[in-house]
Amino acid sequence: MPTVVLLDCSLSMARPVVTDGSEDFTRRGLATKGLSLFFHHLQTNCRLEFSSLLAFSSHCQLVAPFTRDYSILQEGLNSVEEYDKTCLEEGLVGVSRAVVEEWGVNTPCQVILVTDGCPGVGQGSLRQSLLSLAHCKDDRRFPLPFPFPSHLHVLCIASWQELQAMDVLGGFEKLVEINRGGGLLLAVEGQLSLKNVNSMVSKLVELAYSPFQATLSCGHMTCDVQLCPRPEPFVCDHELDPEPRSISSALEVVGFLEIADVSSPPVLSRHLVLPLAPSREHEEGGGTGPDDGTDEDGSLAVTAGKTPSFCVLLHGSLKVEGMVALAQVGRGLWKSEHTERIITEQTKIGHKTRMHGEGRGRRSWYGMLFSQADSKKKSNLMLSLFEPGSEPLPWLHAVPQLGPVSDHKENPYGVDDSQSPFPVPPPSKRSYAQILPVWIKPSGLQVRILQT
Repeated sequence: MPTVVLLDCSLSMARPVVTDGSEDFTRRGLATKGLSLFFHHLQTNCRLEFSSLLAFSSHCQLVAPFTRDYSILQEGLNSVEEYDKTCLEEGLVGVSRAVVEEWGVNTPCQVILVTDGCPGVGQGSLRQSLLSLAHCKDDRRFPLPFPFPSHLHVLCIASWQELQAMDVLGGFEKLVEINRGGGLLLAVEGQLSLKNVNSMVSKLVELAYSPFQATLSCGHMTCDVQLCPRPEPFVCDHELDPEPRSISSALEVVGFLEIADVSSPPVLSRHLVLPLAPSREHEEGGGTGPDDGTDEDGSLAVTAGKTPSFCVLLHGSLKVEGMVALAQVGRGLWKSEHTERIITEQTKIGHKTRMHGEGRGRRSWYGMLFSQADSKKKSNLMLSLFEPGSEPLPWLHAVPQLGPVSDHKENPYGVDDSQSPFPVPPPSKRSYAQILPVWIKPSGLQVRILQT
């Protein structure tokens, strides 16, 4: 999930901070130190994610475009100068423009607003924007909510007491609420200092950028993995009473398919799958002695490198064989035993039972594990999440009804693997045919047309 950092570079950020330490900081200096810590975390744990840096005052400036090179972001962070007054609305407009031009309106993003809490004065200030929100014309629409799915996080380089004294807490809470994508409002706990600012940034990382850990299994083989970025809860728009659904922490491989059989499937999101090294507590005798520091960490890394990993085995097999692994990532709102019984009955009785249990069978959730090349010499194991349901790919029909090739009297792929049982013929033949399906939402199609 791309990240956009919107940094306030108005004159109020140049105010000095009175601390007990020997080193003097301005609020802008504290923000720079905190963002350096944040970029270091992204570089370490989210290497494949794109990030961008924008600075705003009375106008918005793109300091660093979307990139994976965090040295560019760090150089841009150190090169931003102070300008004039705070105009939050201009900054939000700049974020919307930068994301839509780069990613369109369908890619979810994290937007982080870093400010000292001063609302600004005059047109474009926080108070003026919120007061005139209900009276905005169509050609002068308030930039929130963003036209793309997003989380808006507000980091205030100020204490909670300062924000209450300026009477801006309600305004920033209103911004997060208007965006309708969720988000955090964080301020410095206690005295304004470098230590407390870093603690606030660490809290943001813990709440919004924590990795998703799961167990990947296939038969008796298991492996602890991490998904990056963290999968977001899915809400089905066409349900009468939609409820957010999250994937399970148990990812089970249920079968394998040729790459040509899945073709170009519609997916909700893609995630990098990384194997987790065994923790120190899992090692023999771990946790009973004193902490030896670097030597113990080095021995743990060597042990992890020698330990066989099912994740590495699966990645190499899929890459060599040119196949994908079909994985069950969730069982919906019912208990596992109930869902397992429904799937078992569908497999035994077949199509008739699937029709009667359609509502319950649709609660299953599947994804696809495959090898994706990041460069000529490097590839990664990726997980693509389908839309929840037992029939995520129309040409495969119901996933619970799929079975191994050995169950058939004749090989459906032919003697020389020149045939394919897919796509499964539909009950009624259509009057049209399309060789390669293209999956795009109407809003995304409109943006692409306008860009050309």
